[in-house]
Amino acid sequence: MQLEALKIFCDVVRWASFSRGAAENQVSQSSASQAVHALEHRLGVKLIDRKKRPLVLTPHGKVFYDGCKELVGRYLEIENRVKALEDEHNVVGTVHVASIYSVGLHHMSRYVRTFGEHYPGANVRLEFLHPTRVAESVSKGGAELGIVSFPRKWPDLAVIPWRTEEMVLAVHPSHPLASLSCVPVGRLAREKFVSFDTDLPIRRAIDRFLRHHEVQVEVVMEFDNIENIKRAVEIPGGAALLPEPTVTREVEAGTLVALPIDGQDPLHRLTRPLAIIHRRHRELGLTASRFLKLLTADDPALPAGSAAAKGSATANGSLPHRV
Repeated sequence: MQLEALKIFCDVVRWASFSRGAAENQVSQSSASQAVHALEHRLGVKLIDRKKRPLVLTPHGKVFYDGCKELVGRYLEIENRVKALEDEHNVVGTVHVASIYSVGLHHMSRYVRTFGEHYPGANVRLEFLHPTRVAESVSKGGAELGIVSFPRKWPDLAVIPWRTEEMVLAVHPSHPLASLSCVPVGRLAREKFVSFDTDLPIRRAIDRFLRHHEVQVEVVMEFDNIENIKRAVEIPGGAALLPEPTVTREVEAGTLVALPIDGQDPLHRLTRPLAIIHRRHRELGLTASRFLKLLTADDPALPAGSAAAKGSATANGSLPHRV
């Protein structure tokens, strides 16, 4: 039984598609179908129910897939590490990264681009998810790395502090506060606010900040992601407290104004901590570990295998201050 056939089977199942599984292995759809059929003939059972769309595993197929997925993954990882001993840039494979929406594709793209320049045979598959689903994806093995905000302690996940972002007041250019160079925290009182849903950590952090400074605002709209909040502020539907990097493009385009918040208690500044998570008791694959080193390097242009990048991943061992 050839390893290539097992890998094709696993990729077909992962994508729930013969065409996409075939493309991942650079073979024709007919070849992928024949490879799976040969496995079924050898085992004497059907592995995939082809009558359903998307494709569904049979009970036999599920047992076979669960075993093959780990087997194929372990072999590819061993092969990857052996090749990298001869050339540290000869890293192949795909690292799956789950991220909260607001980290942004435009921000992550520079890391992906740099990673591809240093490791042409490797790929990064980014998936943007609701915050609660990022940790779930990493915990269940769907993603090797996750990027979250306001990290907490998980029993099965390791947390690596990544960076802390200042929060700013985002307003429409016509807003009365837009002409200020910065806005005193007291001026936020009684403003109409577009805010996050109450079940999100960032909303709880904002509410704590406002209570600490004895400021009450009028929440007129609530959303579960930053993109919708920005669109609402552009209407304009109100002001919003957002991480500064998330409004860079809108500020440059002139559709929003970002104002620093003055008069904050130094011990209770409004910031958003970001962290990288991975499974605690499972060693990262070579591709994932190299991408992690790149993310945590002081200079994102550094190759992930460089000495500077190697030392930066464990520079901070504690959780960042939560607001």
